[in-house]
Amino acid sequence: MEVIFMLIPIAMIFVAIAVGIFFWAVKSDQFEDLEREGSNILFDDEGNNEVPVNKHNVKNNKHDN
Repeated sequence: MEVIFMLIPIAMIFVAIAVGIFFWAVKSDQFEDLEREGSNILFDDEGNNEVPVNKHNVKNNKHDN
């Protein structure tokens, strides 16, 4: 029972830190334009406009019988 008196304040400190990090991320515009940043990792910066090949969509001639 004595442990709970130590665990509750520690949990409250963790929650306060998590809320602080969340508000910092919102304030510093970390959540602006999520779709563009998510698609940037899929394409090269060199201007190569090739679409990455998905292995599941490519038909294998051996199994098309």
